[in-house]
Amino acid sequence: MNFFDRLKAETESARQHLYTAPLIHKALTQDITLEEYVGFLTQAYHHVKHTTPMLMAVGARLPEEKEWLRNAVAEYIEEELGHQEWILNDIAACGFDKEAVRRSQPILETELMVAFGYDTINRVNPLGFFGMVHVLEGTSIATADAAADGVQKALGLPNTAFSYLRSHGSLDQEHVKFFEGLMNKIDDKKEQDLIIHCAKMVYRLYGDVFRSVTNH
Repeated sequence: MNFFDRLKAETESARQHLYTAPLIHKALTQDITLEEYVGFLTQAYHHVKHTTPMLMAVGARLPEEKEWLRNAVAEYIEEELGHQEWILNDIAACGFDKEAVRRSQPILETELMVAFGYDTINRVNPLGFFGMVHVLEGTSIATADAAADGVQKALGLPNTAFSYLRSHGSLDQEHVKFFEGLMNKIDDKKEQDLIIHCAKMVYRLYGDVFRSVTNH
C-alpha cells in the first residue's frame, strides 16, 4: 500500500468526527441559517489567514534533503496567497461587516487548531503539517461544492458570497493529485506516522470548529 492510501485508510474513523458535524448536514440539506454560514466563514477566515505563514515556516524548517518538498511548499504558498480576503469578501456579500470580522477574535476551537499547526511545525517536525493539509484540502474537495449549493438554495445568496467554497471544491482536484504524489515520496515510517497522527488530530480539531459554529 502506498503512503497516501495508508493515510486515507488510517484516518477514516477520525474523519467521521468531522463529517458528522451538524453544520455540514445543515448545509447539505438546505437547513442552514445566514448566521451559521457567516459563522463558518468567520472561523474559516481565522484559520485560513494562517495558511501562508504556516507554509513559510514549514519551508524554512525542512532539511536540505527535502528540497523537493520545499519546492512544493513554494507552489502551495503561491496558490494560497490572499485566500483569506476572498472569505472576507464573501462575508460582505452576505451583508455583514467584513472589517469587523477581520478585527474579531477566533473562537476557542479555531484557536486551538491553529495553535496545533504552529506547534507541530515549530516544536515537533514541519512534515507533520501535511496532515493538516490532507484534512483541509480533502474536506473541501469532498463537500465544498455540494455545501455551497445547499447554502445558496436555502438562503438565496448571490454567487459572490461563495468564492471561497467554490474555489475549493471539485475544481481543486489537481491539488489532491499533487498532494498524493508528494506523500507517496515520503518513505520513512516515522515521518509517515507523524503525518497520520497530525491528520487524526486535525480531523478532531476541525470537527470541533464546525460543531462550535452551531453552538455559539
